[in-house]
Amino acid sequence: MSKILVVDDEAGVLASFEKMLSGQGHQVLTARRADLALELLPTEQPDLLIMDIRMPGMDGLEAFRRIRAGNARLPVIFMTGYSTTEYAIEAMKLGAFDYQVKPFEPEELLRIIDRALEGYRLMQRQVAFDPATLPDAGDALIGQGPLMQEVYKQIGRVAQTDAAVLIRGETGTGKELVARAIYQHSRRSGAPLLMLNCAAIPETLLESELFGHEKGAYTGAIARRIGRFEQASGGTLFLDEIGDISPATQAKILRVLQDQHFDRLGGQEPIRVDVRLLAATNRNLEQAIAAGQFREDLYYRLKVVTIALPPLRERREDIPKLAEYFVERFARQLKVDPPSLADQAMALLLSHPWPGNVRELEHCLHRALIATGGYPIQADDLRQALGQSPTAADQPGSAPEDLLVQVRDYLKSHSGPSTHERFLEQVDKLLVAEALRQTGGNQTQAARLLGLTRPTLQAKMNKYGLRREVSLREE
Repeated sequence: MSKILVVDDEAGVLASFEKMLSGQGHQVLTARRADLALELLPTEQPDLLIMDIRMPGMDGLEAFRRIRAGNARLPVIFMTGYSTTEYAIEAMKLGAFDYQVKPFEPEELLRIIDRALEGYRLMQRQVAFDPATLPDAGDALIGQGPLMQEVYKQIGRVAQTDAAVLIRGETGTGKELVARAIYQHSRRSGAPLLMLNCAAIPETLLESELFGHEKGAYTGAIARRIGRFEQASGGTLFLDEIGDISPATQAKILRVLQDQHFDRLGGQEPIRVDVRLLAATNRNLEQAIAAGQFREDLYYRLKVVTIALPPLRERREDIPKLAEYFVERFARQLKVDPPSLADQAMALLLSHPWPGNVRELEHCLHRALIATGGYPIQADDLRQALGQSPTAADQPGSAPEDLLVQVRDYLKSHSGPSTHERFLEQVDKLLVAEALRQTGGNQTQAARLLGLTRPTLQAKMNKYGLRREVSLREE
């Protein structure tokens, strides 16, 4: 439930909002004057402010200037009549989230309210690198292996700069979390963070969404619109799936990065902005450049700093900690004690390819926890959560006989808390060494054989003390 403050001098408008928003599960506060709203803000700390512009005494625009001085993150949606549209546009230039012209379309208004609340929630929701220090309302980037440690170092190096950052990685690897971590540790953390998934906006509307338009710029443009770049001036703009935008829109983004100005659609005067741009993609931009689908000059402007997130299959050592974090998090939500994972369930987590990466693991454990209701999670619970049929794949007899013999021999002579990790490390080391032997020490070919990136292979070679120039010789 979110807390929303509505400010309007008309009692009927306040009553309508109170009925509509409380019906959506929100807590609604009301005020009939802007000065009264300013008095409520410090004590009530709403998540969203919906305010009329024309009111007796202090108008909405003056109130907004004072609000911005104290809390630039708080999203504000203005209400306006046609006669005061220019005032609303001025408010958008100052950083308002949106404005709506009376009378409202309830469905459209609710959609904008949901979007504003989600944006504010993400700005407020902290991203931690250590789950032990995580507030209840936060998210975590989890991983202690060399690949994730490098990600943390890069976030630390770039956060306090204004450099553009290109975050790369497969779907579900946590690119949005990295963007939010950079924002929260930046000098602009007190200003808004606006987030836009470029792939979710039709191409015909994306340019207007980013840069705005003038009245009459195209059919249906009945009023001037302020775009995301202008709204985010002074703050940070995160563009997800930037590899999916058209060359024409790419050219305008390049101009913003080069000159910090752009033209609205149908506009004649350049709009100057001060925006820090974070971008993410799961596409291979080098291939897109070769195919003429992505501008090479924009690519180099974006990748002032590049942070590459490894897929989960390349950092399986982090799966137990990730599983523990998600189980505890969802157990709190469901108000049950965190259940344990059976050994066969953990083995399944470690062996699954996770094409959806961390997001797939998160959703899998959430579904499993709902299904089990707090009882220990078994392998078949996870299979069901993954949409697989129950199988006997985790039974001893289904393993290759020679591998099963090795496992049995190992367990006869080893026990204790590190038994599982030591065996997996031995297998991992043998896999890497054998791949290098089969490829004559060629790291590129060995990485391809194992389905790893070359940096991941090199990290494993360093970890296990394998020589870079030649493979291990067969005994």
